[in-house]
Amino acid sequence: MTATLSERWQALQQQQPKLRIRTAAEQLGVSEAELLATRLGQGVTRLAGDFRHLISEVEALGEVMALTRNDGMVHEKTGQYKDVSLHGQMGLALGVIDLRLFFSRFVFGFAVSEESGQGVRRSLQFFNAQGEAVHKIYATANTSIEQYQALVERYIAAEQLPPQVSVAEPKNDLLAVPESLDLTQLRQDWSELKDVHHFHAMLKKHTIERIPAYQNIGPDYAQPLAVDAFEQALVLAAESQQPIMIFVGSEGVVQIHTGPVQKLLRTGDWFNVLDPGFNLHANTALIDQLWLVRKPTNDGIVTSLEAFDASGNQLALMFGERHNGQAERDDWRQLLNKLLATHLLNDGVTA
Repeated sequence: MTATLSERWQALQQQQPKLRIRTAAEQLGVSEAELLATRLGQGVTRLAGDFRHLISEVEALGEVMALTRNDGMVHEKTGQYKDVSLHGQMGLALGVIDLRLFFSRFVFGFAVSEESGQGVRRSLQFFNAQGEAVHKIYATANTSIEQYQALVERYIAAEQLPPQVSVAEPKNDLLAVPESLDLTQLRQDWSELKDVHHFHAMLKKHTIERIPAYQNIGPDYAQPLAVDAFEQALVLAAESQQPIMIFVGSEGVVQIHTGPVQKLLRTGDWFNVLDPGFNLHANTALIDQLWLVRKPTNDGIVTSLEAFDASGNQLALMFGERHNGQAERDDWRQLLNKLLATHLLNDGVTA
């Protein structure tokens, strides 16, 4: 008799007790949502309804931990969801938990209760049509469990059935240079940028992805760095205690930390920020390219560090702390100049 998915997962957990569900799903050849759904009725409850409004009601829970991740980065921020606004299928949260939300990717939702070393761990978990996690919200010791349970009751699905996930569509080649690229026009449009938020639309106009744009635009706007400069940037920021911004995105959420970083620790391939209220877990082995990118704005040049995997997927962005109307911080530029002096790549060789 063929073992069920639940039985296969149990066997895998016995072999690897510390295995996380995302990795288990990969090893079992299923999506995370499908694997989670094997426990429906056993601490897992399927949710339904308008997830835009569900997210806007999370503020009532008080303090929670928001988790957004991709293959190479895990971004965890503790605080309260505040100033949540809805704009069609997009949303913003602008408090300590700072999010850009793309609700068309919030297809499946679950409430999860699981035993941990600290007792029952409760969470709200959201997945895209392919069953890949886009955002998770964990209760903390300061969360109102009464409000959490009331929220779950409001959004519980009438039928507790496993999700019918879709097959992933073929992804675009993120490394290809368009045959029709007009580099002169790209440079002109780049030079005329007024706001960093217009950058994506400018690339879309030229039907070009980030890495091929950076490879072609010229060193005044984009320069490649050795990948270990990502870790070094965090070390230098911690040493100078300057506030930085770290963006990590899934398909459905971009999550942002603004402030200094302090406690840094490497564990194997993972380089970690372990601060009260903010944790970042960066699998630096997956960083294949790192770029220093300059974007003109009405406030002057704004410079970012941008990390990508081997397929061209963006793993993380890093900026100096800045608000609209403010020039870029001098200490951030000094940090970047140190990286340029030691980590700039010339024909694939560190300077």
